[in-house]
Amino acid sequence: MSLEAKRILLIIGGGIAAYKTLELIRRLKERGAAVRAILTEAGAQFVTPLSVASLTGDKVYQNLFDLTQESEMGHIALSRSADLVVAAPATADLIAKLTAGLAPDLASTALLATDKPVLIAPAMNVRMWEHASTKRNIAALKADGIHVIGPNEGEMACGEFGPGRMSEPDEILAAIEGLLNPDLRLKGFKALVTAGPTREPIDPVRYIANRSSGKQGFAIASALSDAGADTVLVSGPVELRAPPRTKLVRVETARQMWAACEMELPADIAICTAAVADWRPSIAANSKLKKRDASPSITLSENPDILAGIAHHQSRPALVIGFAAETDDLIANATAKLAAKGCDWIIANDVSSGIMGGENNRVHLITAKGSEAWPEMSKLEVAQRLVARIAESFGKQAA
Repeated sequence: MSLEAKRILLIIGGGIAAYKTLELIRRLKERGAAVRAILTEAGAQFVTPLSVASLTGDKVYQNLFDLTQESEMGHIALSRSADLVVAAPATADLIAKLTAGLAPDLASTALLATDKPVLIAPAMNVRMWEHASTKRNIAALKADGIHVIGPNEGEMACGEFGPGRMSEPDEILAAIEGLLNPDLRLKGFKALVTAGPTREPIDPVRYIANRSSGKQGFAIASALSDAGADTVLVSGPVELRAPPRTKLVRVETARQMWAACEMELPADIAICTAAVADWRPSIAANSKLKKRDASPSITLSENPDILAGIAHHQSRPALVIGFAAETDDLIANATAKLAAKGCDWIIANDVSSGIMGGENNRVHLITAKGSEAWPEMSKLEVAQRLVARIAESFGKQAA
């Protein structure tokens, strides 16, 4: 998506994630955007003004009281000459200043003075992100109309694990594109997406499940919402936040997922990315099974086939898409699944190399016309490409 003639003011806060902004600048420039950068004093501890200036092709603004810069581009004009102000990484300190309306430095002054949309990409230690004051601040900023992307969950530079990692450059780029060039090709359509694993209880502490992270389904739901679709995401147990403008229904078991999907029909589009357990224990024990000399015997019952159920439902969506995660004979098995389930498209991905649960995906789009291989790309890019194809199938072309 082109960002030709769009002007971005990028505020780079102080945190190890600042290095990601260099890639973000490069991606923005590739799409034709003009980028000016404010580099905070703390941000300059992680990336250099020379690096930022080399990529933006513009001077880097750092000091509120630099009279030379104020005469050329005052902080008011700097904040208002942009089409969008982006703060990445947005530290706990920068977020707190913005919430309180404090302006002791150039970055916070520009945020306070702007009359343009603002997007922040938080990045901080998990304890800081989960602190009550940060939660209050984020809630207040959202209520004020500030757009927030992330943070993601993962390992921190400090060695801790949890939410607090800044969103990846392609995720921030997609959010910027969505704000500056809103894609409403699917406005008026209802989309139903399933994601994540299901958990089938054996006893109160054990269950049958799989390695699905839910990331691909959440990315697809986000891309559908960005395209204007009224999107419902039915997800098994995953540690992911609901995409903006998306209704999230959380479930545990396959039967709960099927019931939730039926509640949301009719829909125009259904995309089943969830890795639904094929079987469940026929009887789940009411108390924890104790370790014995002999292994317990578990009788299994077949779970509802959600993809086939939607494809053959009396309120069948116009377009039903399934996912096939395969370790062997990818195209043959996925093509057979297309016919057996009665869906329109199958997205086949080879998980034999351990790609399941990762950040990238390598898929094939399989339809009645044949198979189309897509190169390895991020799950967000897979989602955007799929949504573009969906829009085209309904005769909705990109603006």
